[in-house]
Amino acid sequence: MASREVRDLLGVSRTRAYQITNSKTFPDPVAVLSVGRIWLTEDVERWIRDHRPDLQDSSK
Repeated sequence: MASREVRDLLGVSRTRAYQITNSKTFPDPVAVLSVGRIWLTEDVERWIRDHRPDLQDSSK
């Protein structure tokens, strides 16, 4: 899952997505490519369940 997909899933701005993905609680990316960081979808969905339960329905 790329940064843009994380941002869309969370429904936040680019700046806010950057803040969230750089927080200590957010999962580490599985890859850092020239186009950006990549996360496992399962890791991001787990983080949403644990930290943003208000978004849980939209993550399905």
